[in-house]
Amino acid sequence: MGFGKKSKDTTKDNKKPRSGFDDDYFKRKPTKQAALIRGGLSSSSILETPKAAAPPKSRSTQSPQKPKTFEDSPVLDPAPSARKRWERKMVIRQIQRRGRLSKRLQLKRTERESLSKSQMLKTSVKKLGPLARQIAGKSVEDAIVQMRFSKKKAAKEVKDHLIYARDDAIVRRGMALGDPEGTKGEEIEIELKNGKRRLVKDRTGLYIDQAWVGRGSFGSEPLHRARGQINILKPPTTSISILLKEEATRVRISEEIKEKRRKRKLWVHLPNRPITAQRQYYSW
Repeated sequence: MGFGKKSKDTTKDNKKPRSGFDDDYFKRKPTKQAALIRGGLSSSSILETPKAAAPPKSRSTQSPQKPKTFEDSPVLDPAPSARKRWERKMVIRQIQRRGRLSKRLQLKRTERESLSKSQMLKTSVKKLGPLARQIAGKSVEDAIVQMRFSKKKAAKEVKDHLIYARDDAIVRRGMALGDPEGTKGEEIEIELKNGKRRLVKDRTGLYIDQAWVGRGSFGSEPLHRARGQINILKPPTTSISILLKEEATRVRISEEIKEKRRKRKLWVHLPNRPITAQRQYYSW
């Protein structure tokens, strides 16, 4: 045995005998660790990079989507049987009337209107009712001026709702567009229902046909009193609804009033009626 060479360790070759417990341990111990499965980002994730994003599909490879109909979509047609019954009912009604429309439907097709309801205002019906009666029958611009200089506390909220109702009628219903579209019409003097006369310069102008209020739910506020007592207040809430129409409606109503007055028969104090059922003797 030299000094520069290392002797081989013979203890490694001699394996120790295993017991029954060692065999069970090596059977349960996994021989190889399972590899980790790494996830990725979805195509709609905001954290993805341009490199990780999938290439967009060309339009030629995409299959054309069939447009959804009432029969295909349960959201658009939740009750198909009820819809078919209603359509059948409308067809039968149209055949019975021979295609003739009622006066209400004719006015709905020829004249425009816009109904706007405000949110619940922290006031009572008794305080908001006079303001609704004050603006009813006036044009929208005149009503806004009235609410602007009113001393009532709720007048400011009513003015804001009038501005919103005017803008909503212009955008959604296409009302008050006579100046840009050139459909203002000629100036005409009309007669209102109350007998007053008014000069109409724009037949597409907006006016307040009806204005009413509605009672809402009551709130709950604490009122701190002396000696640690607390009273509960119940402040009321009220909403205001405004129905806007165009001046063409008032022109039509004025013409109907004149036509009704023209067809009215002349009143006679003692009309000349033929005498009938005359007998020689009394009837009793």
